[in-house]
Amino acid sequence: MNHTPHLTEQPVFLPDHPAHPLRRAADHPPPRATVSLVVPARNEARNIPWVFEQIPDCVDEVILVDGDSVDATVHMATRCLPTVRPVEQSGPGKGTALRTGFLSATGDYIVMMDADGSMLPGEIPHYLHFLDNGFDFVKGSRFIAGGGSLDITRIRRFGNRVLLTAVNHLYDAQLTDLCYGFCAFRRDFLDDLDLHSSGFEIETEMIAHALRSGLRIAEVPSLELPRRSGRSNLHAISDGRRVLRTLLSERPGSRSAPAGRNSP
Repeated sequence: MNHTPHLTEQPVFLPDHPAHPLRRAADHPPPRATVSLVVPARNEARNIPWVFEQIPDCVDEVILVDGDSVDATVHMATRCLPTVRPVEQSGPGKGTALRTGFLSATGDYIVMMDADGSMLPGEIPHYLHFLDNGFDFVKGSRFIAGGGSLDITRIRRFGNRVLLTAVNHLYDAQLTDLCYGFCAFRRDFLDDLDLHSSGFEIETEMIAHALRSGLRIAEVPSLELPRRSGRSNLHAISDGRRVLRTLLSERPGSRSAPAGRNSP
């Protein structure tokens, strides 16, 4: 069962236990975990400047996975952030782009977010907070206190609710959001996530495999904004069907489930 903590929770210290125990002169704080940000993009030149200018300093490496853009996506990215590492994805689809970026990442933590301006880079420290405090996989939620969406349509909301009910039932979970791709995880668990999807359903595959592998999952509030410009490649009906097929094929006990994996 996954416990979803709230950002407002504060540590409680007993009277005889100081908040900061005394340190010896030779003691050093543990090294800070390094952070890789993976941004899949296809024809997002007009959105890249807004996204990149808000990336917080806690991000050590930005990987732009370009999906055969015909505009100036890569050029704009390098102009806005000279240290960005452009990578060409190895095949079509968002899932392929993300898998390409994950394999290229070198940080201890990997954060994934879209390039269309619908996600706020300033929320990244919230995700890292929970990774720093023992969680393995952190996902954004538009449907807990502090989160929301200024973009979701009725059909997308309904589809997300149906699919969320399915995943909570199949995996005995208590998640509040499913079809939202703002996530972070420890790179050490990339093999456990065992990703194969090529399309938008990869976000569901990640969550299903994280649940099935028993990873410690936290949800954090996230605000989804409207795409700043251009048209989305998401198709609610067809992509929703692919997500449902992924859930059913990856459910615990199914023939396609990897051997040796148990539900949490």
